Amino acid sequence: MKDIFRKLSGVIAVALLTACTTPSRAKPVKIRVAAYNVEFGKSATAEEFGKMLKPYDLDIIGFNEAPDGDWTERVGKVLGMNYAYVGKVSSANHKDKYKTILSKTPFKMKEEIVFKKAKRSWNPSSTVRVVTTVKGEEVSFYSLHICASGKVGGHAHDLATRVLSEDKSKNIIVLGDFNNRIGDDALKNLEENGMVSTWHSLNVDLSQEFTWNAFNPRKQEGVIDHIFYNKSSGIKTTDGGIIELSKPLSDHKPVWAELEITK
Repeated sequence: MKDIFRKLSGVIAVALLTACTTPSRAKPVKIRVAAYNVEFGKSATAEEFGKMLKPYDLDIIGFNEAPDGDWTERVGKVLGMNYAYVGKVSSANHKDKYKTILSKTPFKMKEEIVFKKAKRSWNPSSTVRVVTTVKGEEVSFYSLHICASGKVGGHAHDLATRVLSEDKSKNIIVLGDFNNRIGDDALKNLEENGMVSTWHSLNVDLSQEFTWNAFNPRKQEGVIDHIFYNKSSGIKTTDGGIIELSKPLSDHKPVWAELEITK
């Protein structure tokens, strides 16, 4: 009887020691993001944009062709997102075509990167970038607006080969108006350099969808607004898609995604 008790005590002791020394696996973090070219806010107020986005409970939003000034902050007030960054470079030097970022969490750093001049297309083009910690995970987040291009010589090539190659962050999320479709050489460049599109994980037939022109589907140009993340991060897409509105607020449709990051 004593031998049995002694053996049981040993088993329990080993079990307790294992439980105390084996690290528990943390639950994955889910981050909800969106990209929206708002066409300089000409068709709706900042508050209307905020009201429309509120059901998606977003952590970070990248706006393109956004107005200067407090427009992004006003959207944030509706959404309870208190941190905004507005770039200084307006696309093609047009009025109120800035790239901005809205976030629930504060920025550890923020910057705007101007792309190298593209051949036979509009310039200047830029991306705004912030680093922020969402639910314990640090994320390098980009919001951009670039011109359509081919394999080389365009903004997408500069993004893939220079800008993102210099970013050593564990988690990188890039979104915005790319003016190219998935499968185009410009975006293949991104994929060849370690980026993954959320569309590859979502059950969406892109050939039957479009994000421009929401006001005039007869002139639609397919899906040109995208969300990418770096493959090395191990991020997974768990939800997302194109937000369809009965009354469009812009000539672009917004796109969103829920991304899962394993700790």
